[in-house]
Amino acid sequence: MEEVSSGPTREYNKIQNLIATIFYILIVIASIVSLGGVVWTFADIFIGVTGKFELFLNLNLGYQIAIIGGLLAGLFFLLIFFFGLFKKSTRSLIKFIYKKRELEEKYKNRTDVKIAAGGLLISLIGIIIGIIYAIVQDFITVSSGGTSTLVDLFGSTGPWILFVGIGLYLIVGIALFMVYFWKNGYYIILRLIGAIEK
Repeated sequence: MEEVSSGPTREYNKIQNLIATIFYILIVIASIVSLGGVVWTFADIFIGVTGKFELFLNLNLGYQIAIIGGLLAGLFFLLIFFFGLFKKSTRSLIKFIYKKRELEEKYKNRTDVKIAAGGLLISLIGIIIGIIYAIVQDFITVSSGGTSTLVDLFGSTGPWILFVGIGLYLIVGIALFMVYFWKNGYYIILRLIGAIEK
């Protein structure tokens, strides 16, 4: 009988697992909201911005049950799909965020390197937050006079829901990048310092 040797597996603590789970749940929420926005936007295009509920109430009971059943079937199919991907996706997220890296011995206890690296990381995160804030502020106030806003651009609920879903995706992506950068950027900076010193 042959023994199968497996490589060393890395154990992650509860907080790391919790962070990966929160990110996965946020991705699932963003996906469901975005798909809901797409469906609502198509309903706005083909049925009309207003009158969808009245049209639904005017249908006979069989069609009403079929429509509600179809929407629920789609929702539960998505939930089953996301439940199936839960373990694999959270494991991928946790490996992405918490890569195991070894520091060279000469950098392990250098306070000056830690302060410089931490300062650079905080500065870069500040730049990212500032740019995002500026873009959002410019996007909300469309015209130069400030009288036309995002509310005027979206005449119906569908595009709003889609906008919120895409916004959630962007927030999750930026948060993942910032966490990854905070956890791994220190090592990138140390490699840069090592290359400069050599």
